[in-house]
Amino acid sequence: MLDGGCHCGAIRYRVDEGAADNHALCHCADCRHCAGAPVVGWMQVPESALELTKGEPAVYASSEHGRRAFCAVCGTGLFYRNAVMLPGIVDIQSATFDDGQATVPAPGAHIQVADRLGWMAGTESLPEFARYPGMD
Repeated sequence: MLDGGCHCGAIRYRVDEGAADNHALCHCADCRHCAGAPVVGWMQVPESALELTKGEPAVYASSEHGRRAFCAVCGTGLFYRNAVMLPGIVDIQSATFDDGQATVPAPGAHIQVADRLGWMAGTESLPEFARYPGMD
């Protein structure tokens, strides 16, 4: 089992290990605005593989059929559902797993790249620092 939850711990969940249908990095404007990040990782699993073990997330209708679930206390985005486009499926924000290294499979695609921020191009060549620069 893979466990995860929000930043403050008010919402906890568990997912069957190996249940992931796919894992993608989304660049759509909706995801960017809801997460406050240039890209959001989503791991797609069957609805039956997800178990809430603590708390109940708040739900926001982010589009006609899209529903985003998040912690009402700390604001962490957790799940996305769209019963019309993805019946029986829930997308889990993959960065909310306790062990981010254990999320499998690794991302296999960038999606919604038509919305990708122009300044994201070439970011893989930026300098890297193990911690905040100057705080070694």
